Amino acid sequence: HTRGGEIDLVMEDGDCLVFVEVRYRNARSFVAAAHTVDLCKQKKLARTAATFLSRRGRFRSSPCRFDVVGVDRGDDGNLKISWYRDAFRPGG
Repeated sequence: HTRGGEIDLVMEDGDCLVFVEVRYRNARSFVAAAHTVDLCKQKKLARTAATFLSRRGRFRSSPCRFDVVGVDRGDDGNLKISWYRDAFRPGG
């Protein structure tokens, strides 16, 4: 968590540092949870990740990626979890 934003999860996958945004939507939503990570949110996540990297020297040269996890509650009450690996690339 920084002044400019927060990242839900920061994990390592081998030598790659993974920043994960988790989104939830209930059954009444018209848009799947993972699809709510728009360009504005992506830019905010990228800025927050850059701050994280600048404060933790050991990760400065690590390859990074951004994943999105969508959690959607169906009309039946069951949860559907979708994990989008490398969901977006900042500036790309």
